[in-house]
Amino acid sequence: MSRLSLPIIDAWFASKGWEAHAFQREVWEAQSTSGQGLIIAPTGSGKTYAAMAETLAHAALHKNEISKKSGVRMIWIAPIRALTKEIKQSAERMCQGFDLDWEVGIRTGDTSASEKSKQRRRLPQVLITTPESLHVLIAMKGSKDRFKALECLVVDEWHELMGTKRGVQIELASAWLRLQNPSLKVWGISATLGNPQEAMEALLGPLHQGILIRADWKKRIQVQSLMPAHMERLPWAGHLGLKLVEQVVDVVRDHGSTLIFTNTRAQSEIWYHKLLEAAPELAGVLALHHSSIAKDLRDWVETALHDGELRAVVCTSSLDLGVDFRPVDAVVQIGGPKGVARFTQRAGRSGHSPHALSKIFFLPTHGLELIEAAALRDSMEKGRIEHREPLIRSFDVLVQFLCTLAVGDGFDAKEIALMTLTTHAFSTLNQDEFAWCIQFICDGGESLAAYEEYKRVTVDAETGLYVLRDGRQARRHRMSIGTIVSDQMIKIKWKGGGFIGQVEEYFVASMEPGDCFWFAGISLEFIRIKESVVQVRRSKKPKGRVPVYLGGRLSLSSELGHALRDELDAFGKGHIRSAEMARVSPLLELQQQMSSLPSNKEVLVEQFQTNDGHHLCLYPFEGRGVHQALGMLMAYRWSQIRPLSISISCNDYGFELLSDEPLKFEEVNDLNLLSSIGLMDDIQSGVNASEMARRRFRDIAVIAGLAFQGFPGKHHGVKHLQSHSGLIFEVFREFDSENLLFRQAFEELIDQQMEWTRLKSVFDRLQKRDMRPTFPVHPTPFSFPLVVDRLREKLSSEQLEHRIKKMLAYELS
Repeated sequence: MSRLSLPIIDAWFASKGWEAHAFQREVWEAQSTSGQGLIIAPTGSGKTYAAMAETLAHAALHKNEISKKSGVRMIWIAPIRALTKEIKQSAERMCQGFDLDWEVGIRTGDTSASEKSKQRRRLPQVLITTPESLHVLIAMKGSKDRFKALECLVVDEWHELMGTKRGVQIELASAWLRLQNPSLKVWGISATLGNPQEAMEALLGPLHQGILIRADWKKRIQVQSLMPAHMERLPWAGHLGLKLVEQVVDVVRDHGSTLIFTNTRAQSEIWYHKLLEAAPELAGVLALHHSSIAKDLRDWVETALHDGELRAVVCTSSLDLGVDFRPVDAVVQIGGPKGVARFTQRAGRSGHSPHALSKIFFLPTHGLELIEAAALRDSMEKGRIEHREPLIRSFDVLVQFLCTLAVGDGFDAKEIALMTLTTHAFSTLNQDEFAWCIQFICDGGESLAAYEEYKRVTVDAETGLYVLRDGRQARRHRMSIGTIVSDQMIKIKWKGGGFIGQVEEYFVASMEPGDCFWFAGISLEFIRIKESVVQVRRSKKPKGRVPVYLGGRLSLSSELGHALRDELDAFGKGHIRSAEMARVSPLLELQQQMSSLPSNKEVLVEQFQTNDGHHLCLYPFEGRGVHQALGMLMAYRWSQIRPLSISISCNDYGFELLSDEPLKFEEVNDLNLLSSIGLMDDIQSGVNASEMARRRFRDIAVIAGLAFQGFPGKHHGVKHLQSHSGLIFEVFREFDSENLLFRQAFEELIDQQMEWTRLKSVFDRLQKRDMRPTFPVHPTPFSFPLVVDRLREKLSSEQLEHRIKKMLAYELS
């Protein structure tokens, strides 16, 4: 190696009894010649040491020449705070092994005020941080000098960040850091992706060449489904799977430690409670972990699991990524993960070392999810992994970043315009668009120029730099840095003052004193809301509400949808290829008797009538988001031909149209309801695009600084934010329709929420497939979940249970 650092790394590896993998050596060789790139390797393969070792070894060789006062030399960006602790330990371990007296620090939203104050004076040589915290550092005075010695930027879990606005944040920060040190090396770490070359290009930008380095082995993963002895034990619809709680208890008892993944925070609370009910002996060795629980509790869970003090943890994506829990023996996935990559990532949490076997148990929450288990295994074996599409032209993020620079040392417009073009996200930016962004941060643009609060940035008369001088505006901006906009969170504290966690504002808004709810696995009694804090005490009541968070619902990926159709196609031809398909066969045979099964050449259509009205169901298996758009489009086109009132229900497998008048299958083809001609115009008219874009605009307005969420203890409510951003949206629509943020709301609606590219390909596929119409007498196993989802929105739980029992009695009679 040209920088002679390999012997140091080899010696340290040998002292640990390790041998470097070929991909690790390839990374070190590339880094030693100032190379950049993307590392793709399975969980537990040593990616952290691959990305970190060469920079630290080089510093150890030249430690007498590198002053500790020179500032930060390596920045490691992690997408979640749970990752930072283990990465810090790895870096410290390596520094000690190299006899390198470097400080390793963490900077996240959880970092103490005293530590932040220390870092303002001088950053550690190795800084582990998040995208948001890095931008906060850039917004500080003296940031150019603070980062001028930076040698290496590592972006961990790039597959999780790419395709989000946090990824765009990283692209902008990376480009700005290169301005401070043009020799900066940028490396990404990623799990397996369907489009690795595009992922690397998005990270490095269009002007920089990179090297794609893959691990030279494939992770061994054992997938086993938890299935009832009789198919009748599994419901036809649902999302919890609690009928199989005893089987999860058996998994926990049979393994030293287990991670139990759920898809939502509400599910994790319910499963934690039910597991303790089913196995009281787990009290004290079963824990709960999700992002809304207080940091101290999360830290305790992570440490206890690492130290082998816990038997199991019920968790969400908060423990999805590479936290090194070596004791974990098994993983349980509750319900469909909706994507092959996500399932593979979670499976890798067990057997978290090279060549070790990863064991994952799949628990279906309803009968049809067993097919998903078979499809997941088949996709993993064939290497069908989802693509992640990087975002482009997110002007709200660019506007925020320009204000970040203005709050810090200020910026030269020409220099930053050229810098912005070096990012993948803004490589197509033209001069007029950048000029618009500059005008917007200075006076709010044409339609808001009359309002003082939107006059944020000015030009310094002496330096000619764009700066933000107003102290209150600067404070507001620093507090608003970031791109994750959720419902307003409100803290939960004991009456005596201890912090427990936080829930979304809407959940507690309707609670009365004495009401009980479950949080962090504890039954809590609501006392009152005081100064934007929920005060609670312990409750002995066994029942209570569970907080539901208004995050987006995961949608089935295109790759997994394709695999599901393959499984059903094979079953229809008499081929049962897995234990899951054998177990679900009674349900599929009933589906065949009542209706039919879809195939790779045909799209199943069901037409039937109930007391609710006339039903038409289609099953493209393309995910909830696409099905929602398909259903709304068909309903709109039908209503344009004859007056109809149509309600829509959808899930990942298909969608239902319900009307009080007959919806005849023949009209779908005769009236060209699924034609791609005029598709964009009909979508914008038929789905009430303006109202949906208005909702998306709330997030854009917050990110761009048009709407402020409030100072600590004085947060503005959700209704206030929605109302404020809605007024601005209407101003733009009436007086400034070419406003880039206004246009972005519609582009995001079409491209992201409705998945335009995927939707267009689905229309093309549907036109090439035959429709297979069937006319069942009652709802089938496929249509039953659609009917139940629609009823759930308008019936109480008792009424719904009665209706479901009545419907099932018809099916099974």
